[in-house]
Amino acid sequence: MKEKKIKIRWSNNSETYASAGDDWFSSAEKAGLEIPTGCLTGSCGACEIDVNGETVRACISNIKGNKQCFLNVSLTTDPFWEK
Repeated sequence: MKEKKIKIRWSNNSETYASAGDDWFSSAEKAGLEIPTGCLTGSCGACEIDVNGETVRACISNIKGNKQCFLNVSLTTDPFWEK
């Protein structure tokens, strides 16, 4: 059975397609975005993104499908991390 692709709409209005289990960093790169990183262990929260209103730490999670196979993603902003 062919796996259904998941459509992702990013905060820059780009749309990409991914499969369940793909990593967030490479998917964001395809959309022309860079997800900030810090510790890469899920402790610092630098890589937090909002996926359909739920906060996800991109370094310790992969893309998960949903019933609609559509995800809205925005990067979480933190003034501490801003330059």
